[in-house]
Amino acid sequence: MNCIIIDDEPLAREELQALLGEVSNIEIKAKFSTAIKALDFIKENDVDLIFLDIEMPLMNGLEYAMQIPEKTLIVFTTAYPQYALKSYEFDAIDYLLKPIDVNRLDKAVKKATLYIDLLAEQKNTIESNTTDFLFIKADRRYHKIYFKDIWFVEGLKDYVIIHTQNQKLITAMNLKSIHQKLPENYFQRVSKSYVINLDYIDSFTNHTLYINDAEIPLGDVYKKDFFDKYSNGSLNID
Repeated sequence: MNCIIIDDEPLAREELQALLGEVSNIEIKAKFSTAIKALDFIKENDVDLIFLDIEMPLMNGLEYAMQIPEKTLIVFTTAYPQYALKSYEFDAIDYLLKPIDVNRLDKAVKKATLYIDLLAEQKNTIESNTTDFLFIKADRRYHKIYFKDIWFVEGLKDYVIIHTQNQKLITAMNLKSIHQKLPENYFQRVSKSYVINLDYIDSFTNHTLYINDAEIPLGDVYKKDFFDKYSNGSLNID
């Protein structure tokens, strides 16, 4: 795992580098005194984790966090506890108060390593298509979701709600992206906003599908494909 350090205090950057050398084999790719200087670097380089100060000149850490790739993890490092709640909006791995305790730093690095390993496992799962689950990031952690447990997926702009037998999970992903991760022999898109598990259809009309208590619209654009696949062409569309 690699990282960069962004902090306007030279001593803080050096101390964090020294502490990281004690807790892990993490590679420090670069150190920056301002978030602006780090913008171009992160656009051109793959970075797993950012140790990010908050109160900095020109651009603070929260403003910078809004501009980084979603896959890049963040650990905020600051002397100000009042930003802790705000940091959760950025799905931060951890929030470390200065002076940083080496044991808390170790815990944060291990948590980041776990998340990265889970992402790699999910990627391998999708590429090999040999398993029956995927990982979904929701509520600041990764959830293992079995395909067989998914009733349907509902799209809401840049988010989706995954409806399962036991829970509903909201994650930052569009409907097209998650549809591509699901096995096509079981899942089908039936409208602009829904992908369903064909095994859970209780009943249907020419315009609506019923899965448990949910009424799911059947879009005109998707209707023919649905009837052809679900009924093997044995039903007529009126």
